[in-house]
Amino acid sequence: MTSSSSADPVRFAFGANWSRFIECVDERRIDAAETSLIEMMGGADAIAGRTFLDAGSGSGLFSLAAVRIGAARVCSFDYDLNSVATTAEMKRRFGPVDANWTVERGDILDRKYVASLGRWDIVYSWGVLHHTGNMWEAISNACDLVADGGMLFIAIYNDQGRKTRWWRKVKRLYSRNVLGRAAVITAFIPYWTLRGVLSDLIRLRNPARRYRAYRSERGMSIIHDWIDWLGGYPFEAALPEIVFRRVRERGFSLRNLTTSGGGVGCNEFLFERTAPPSVH
Repeated sequence: MTSSSSADPVRFAFGANWSRFIECVDERRIDAAETSLIEMMGGADAIAGRTFLDAGSGSGLFSLAAVRIGAARVCSFDYDLNSVATTAEMKRRFGPVDANWTVERGDILDRKYVASLGRWDIVYSWGVLHHTGNMWEAISNACDLVADGGMLFIAIYNDQGRKTRWWRKVKRLYSRNVLGRAAVITAFIPYWTLRGVLSDLIRLRNPARRYRAYRSERGMSIIHDWIDWLGGYPFEAALPEIVFRRVRERGFSLRNLTTSGGGVGCNEFLFERTAPPSVH
């Protein structure tokens, strides 16, 4: 999580969820995170020897992946103190002793802080900027952190109109208080679990393979991602063409795109800065 700047005081405890996730991290998850980062960036050479800024580091898993791939310098920041602590613990447990890797608290909506960071070869912010309470300002500020010829890798929730508005209400209910959280978890987690088990049994598949396959995609945990999804508030979303247009106006060209297939998940964008911004 990168910011607290929202008029609505209701907010999900992103860092608390990531502090539990770190206990699941092992070499297989780290390898999966490295692989997914390399694939989207177009190869390890796009990361090795470059500077890497993780805006909203969460667990710190992808900062670690960048370090292990060979990034010359890595900076991880997050607004949530639990996320900062979790990223620092990720560094302590798994990071190379001599890694040029700093971890700090920061707010992507704080223009003074953003200006203090300078420019980076790679700015990475996966599934973060739509949780700040001011997504477009957060995206704009992230763009300003990218050096000439550098890359911006962001993932933004796909806008599904009425369905997105309904999920926003569910997330706010979860994040309001203990009773709301209990109601949402009771309604969704057993249903998703049972649905998955039944689907696998009908197809004569081992239900446990679902969780192993999920880990292999980005090194993440399906349970922690479920909680992050249910409670992830503030919550904004955008159609991919709107994200493309907004970022292009700031001097970027699209280099890679992975869509959610029209679903509720994130669209992933890899942009390259090719010109000065045309708007501010």
